[in-house]
Amino acid sequence: MGRVLVIGAGGVSTVAVKKMAMNSDVFTEILLASRTKSKCDRIAAHITDIPVQTEQVNADRIDELLVLFRRFQPELVVNLALPYQDLSIMDACLSFGVSYLDTANYEPLHEAKYEYSWQWAYRDRFEKAGLTAILGCGFDPGVTGVFTAHAAKHHFDEIQYLDIVDCNAGDHHKAFATNFNPEINIREITQKGRFYENGEWCEIEPLSVHQPVNYPNIGPRESYLMYHEELESLTKNFPTLRRARFWMTFGQEYLTHLRVMQNIGMTSIRPVLFNGVEIVPIQFLKAVLPDPGELGEHYTGETSIGCHIRGLKDGKEQTFYIYNNCSHQEAYRETGAQGVSYTTGVPAMIGAKMFLQGIWNKPGVWNVEELDPDPFMKELKEQGLPWHESFDVNPEL
Repeated sequence: MGRVLVIGAGGVSTVAVKKMAMNSDVFTEILLASRTKSKCDRIAAHITDIPVQTEQVNADRIDELLVLFRRFQPELVVNLALPYQDLSIMDACLSFGVSYLDTANYEPLHEAKYEYSWQWAYRDRFEKAGLTAILGCGFDPGVTGVFTAHAAKHHFDEIQYLDIVDCNAGDHHKAFATNFNPEINIREITQKGRFYENGEWCEIEPLSVHQPVNYPNIGPRESYLMYHEELESLTKNFPTLRRARFWMTFGQEYLTHLRVMQNIGMTSIRPVLFNGVEIVPIQFLKAVLPDPGELGEHYTGETSIGCHIRGLKDGKEQTFYIYNNCSHQEAYRETGAQGVSYTTGVPAMIGAKMFLQGIWNKPGVWNVEELDPDPFMKELKEQGLPWHESFDVNPEL
């Protein structure tokens, strides 16, 4: 049914491509491309269900992307590369005439700032071209937006309070490692926190607000208020929201390592001169840290990500909690990747499947919560990310 070009060859891509192959009734052929072809080859070597071609490409170069597009003639481009490359890939998609999907919004290379405005600016061009662009189709952003849309469609007349909670209770048995691209992960955590309240954005110092939150099957974990990109789109698409926040857990050992690296300048994105060569400290740090895609084999424990929602139904206040727990070990047994990669790669595959089946095929640029949540929610249960919901729960946050 569909020829898909996947850009990127990290842990998320490993999961997404393997899950595409498990859905060979929809995905008929894949071209996997990244800056390092050998990484693509390693993923492709484990897939026998459908044909997988591999190529080298610099996704910053529109001309190189167009060569691939013309040769392979994809129906959809799935961007699992770096957020810096979103716009060049979207430009190439418009130039060639192919639809687009990603899991993380655009972030300038030389500024620790990410927002959807750059990609939303493409809406008219994609609509006029009859092309679809699906933004943020991972877990958070992604499933958290679908969870919110599901709640709005089926359980609330008015959503007023939203708290997204993200816990990784796993243990990778490393002194320090990030669960996805270290450069993106550290930039995200070290910037100032923001949350939405009463029509305004409030800013706080990084990780300065925190409290314990109870997570199913895990228990209480200290959770830190930080900014996350889905807050921008959810507050826009659900204008009845009075407050929207995002919380994530971090262990004390992780925070201690991070603080030391910040204090000595290793998390800086500003180039420094070393032996006559300019290097960016955080990019050097990325090179010496463990590869997130190789953490899975010894990873134990599980993740728990969900949405605490309060609002009105039939004139009465209602509380609602919807979440997924994912085992690192089960994710590794199925795909060879750890749970954080799994919870991002599976939704990316589902979004691509929804597009190829014509369910999420709608000209323009869309965040996932703007599309029908029902078929996506059904696929989550069938593809390895079962969700659970509770009503009238005690609002901890």
